Amino acid sequence: MKPRPRIAFLLTQLGTVAARRFAERVGELGITPADAGALRIIAFSPGISQRDLAERLGVGPSRIVALMDRLTAADLVVRRRSATDRRNHELALTEHGQRTMAALREVGMAHEQDVTAALTDAEVSELGALLTKLAAAAGLDPEVHPGYRSG
Repeated sequence: MKPRPRIAFLLTQLGTVAARRFAERVGELGITPADAGALRIIAFSPGISQRDLAERLGVGPSRIVALMDRLTAADLVVRRRSATDRRNHELALTEHGQRTMAALREVGMAHEQDVTAALTDAEVSELGALLTKLAAAAGLDPEVHPGYRSG
């Protein structure tokens, strides 16, 4: 009987290498992977409140305040008081944030290509479907890295 592959271990190995390489790539843009994830959500949900962003990422409001302080200081995000609820801040990308997001898309596509370079197009499709199925079974949001919750 052929031994079963150590899927969980292999996923951890590959995930660690992919995360390190991604961090290096986005670091060249002057941002961290956490910044990149937040920018992506804001880009696809302009006007999202800090409270909703915190909920989406599964973190406390104080972590979002610190993250948004960093992103506003870097001129990537602007915070505005909500016109409908003055207790909330709505978030949007600045022009610099939009340019950074465009560069981030290019980095993401190159990273994806590098990670899957050893596979055929059919294998990439199959692997993507299988990983999506496993992520859904684990209750993961396909748009949010679980690292926000732990760090």
